[in-house]
Amino acid sequence: MRVVDRLAQRESSWRELEALLDRLGDARFPRLSAAQVVRLGELYRAACTDLMLAESHDLPRDTVAFLHALVGRAHNAVYRAQGFRFRDWARALFETVPRQLRTDRALRLSALVFYGSFILCGLVGAGREDFAARVIGESFVEQMDQMYAEPPGQERKDGLKRSDTMMAGFYIQHNTSIGLQCFAWGLFLGLGSLYQLVSNGVILGTVFGHMARTPNAANFYTFVTAHSVFELTAVVLSGAAGLRLGYGLIETKGQTRLASLRREAHRALPTVGASAVLFVMAAFIEGYISASALPYWAKAAVAILSALVLTLYLMLGGRVPREGRGLGIRADAGPNP
Repeated sequence: MRVVDRLAQRESSWRELEALLDRLGDARFPRLSAAQVVRLGELYRAACTDLMLAESHDLPRDTVAFLHALVGRAHNAVYRAQGFRFRDWARALFETVPRQLRTDRALRLSALVFYGSFILCGLVGAGREDFAARVIGESFVEQMDQMYAEPPGQERKDGLKRSDTMMAGFYIQHNTSIGLQCFAWGLFLGLGSLYQLVSNGVILGTVFGHMARTPNAANFYTFVTAHSVFELTAVVLSGAAGLRLGYGLIETKGQTRLASLRREAHRALPTVGASAVLFVMAAFIEGYISASALPYWAKAAVAILSALVLTLYLMLGGRVPREGRGLGIRADAGPNP
């Protein structure tokens, strides 16, 4: 069969592909069904072959131009980027993330490891005078003592200039780097994330415990109280996301390791986004409120409000209304390790 005759018989497939693309771009129609999506892929691949044949056999320019345009439209439909839409971002943050976290065993493990090491080292650091020097070093202990020798906001009273915005930017960079490490190190079968959680829990717990037994305890806790709720929770979320990566490499569920990693990474990304938001919020609180001369009760009120917001977010976020439950919709649907 001549190429010209073969391509003439293929014209009906081109028209079918064109109709699917028109339907896909028409806002009046819902999204394509699964069968139509599969058919779109088949027609797109066939059209690519037809275009190659048309070009190699010098068919009429009109035919080649039509196939070029058709293949270009199909390529854009199959591989197009949806772009950033605030509605989708908000849905992921306020619906997807809290639903996942309520049943996420990785989050429970992350919280247990981080807060367990934090509380243990805090208690030992407060009870033993030499513990902090052994864990974080004498130079770091001296630096902490000097840093909190004066109450927060004292530099303003002394006439020293300090940019709250600049400090908030520094805290964003520093804190988010910790969160990214907790997440990215999960590629080492989750062991890297566990190490980061234990390491941060030990260091922070030791500092909290040591400062509790020093004359500068009031200055230290006046500074850290307001932003600590968001900041510590963000570390736990980042660690949970990293453990997800490690879980994907260990439990593949019949997929290749790369496909399994891609699956768990896709599920972990909303959690990483939520931790980034918490890090940014904690940084602004640290720069504008924690470092200010506000009384301790005001900063404690910020911490209590932050804890209340987080509790409501995790308990109520993404809940399906009662009328949706009768349709068989599960509020906490999703696989778990």
